[in-house]
Amino acid sequence: MNARRSALLTFSIGLAAILLTACGGGERRELIQNKGSDTLVNVAQAWAEAYQTIKPNVVVAVSGGGSGTGIASLINGTVDLANSSRAIKDKELKLAEDNGQHPVQHIVGYDALAVFLHADNPMDEMSIEQLVGIYGDGGKITRWTDLGVEVPGCQGQEIVVVSRQNNSGTYAYFREAVLGASDFRLGTRDMHGSKDVVDLVEKTPCAIGYSGLAYATDHVKLACIAAETGGPCTNPSVETASDGSYPIARPLFMYTNGEPTGIVGEYLNWIKSDEGQCIILNKGYAPANPVDCG
Repeated sequence: MNARRSALLTFSIGLAAILLTACGGGERRELIQNKGSDTLVNVAQAWAEAYQTIKPNVVVAVSGGGSGTGIASLINGTVDLANSSRAIKDKELKLAEDNGQHPVQHIVGYDALAVFLHADNPMDEMSIEQLVGIYGDGGKITRWTDLGVEVPGCQGQEIVVVSRQNNSGTYAYFREAVLGASDFRLGTRDMHGSKDVVDLVEKTPCAIGYSGLAYATDHVKLACIAAETGGPCTNPSVETASDGSYPIARPLFMYTNGEPTGIVGEYLNWIKSDEGQCIILNKGYAPANPVDCG
């Protein structure tokens, strides 16, 4: 038996065990497997917890690992919902189809991809062109003095470039939306999770990093981003992600194998309802649709 079949068998046995496990008064518990984007993992956990108060017999098992991990799990048939902060790639779609899976995309919210600076950094505004100069392969911006500022506590003023690992949807979206045809420069600090990016920037005066807006804290500065050098900049916010005025706003996705039915369909419909969308709003993301949260 090959490894993939073994993994599928293990998953099937585990699922059957949960379906047959008594809950409270002997009612069956049903499991939804949900994996993927680190950007979405906190809100996915909040959705899961809230939904269990509504449907006590439905357990949503949430795990992160990155958008690529979630999509790979959907391709392998081991999850019901794959969270992703980027769109599925053509090659992933082909792999899925070859494997008998038929991914369907669902937009569940929007996110402003924030650029984080140390709290003592005097930079307030940055352009996409400057970000390319810092992050892009062959970029000429290597010190804060190249941008006309000196950062207190930054030895030598050399920029510490903080990024994400390449299985991250945030990494993929930043590369597409900011770097375009360029690749990332060598020597970036590639962090496993969004929180890791913010924590490193907070502790490192020389650092710059990027991540979802929901991971912002009072201990780091958020740069105002201009689409063009010298042009007006826009601050990242729920509002600017919703109206598209922020230059690096992005949709957030869940993927299912085919159009969802049964408990997965019911859960996804609840996520898209006002109740579910108010949860994503409270977590610092923009809802997929206008909502009234009272």
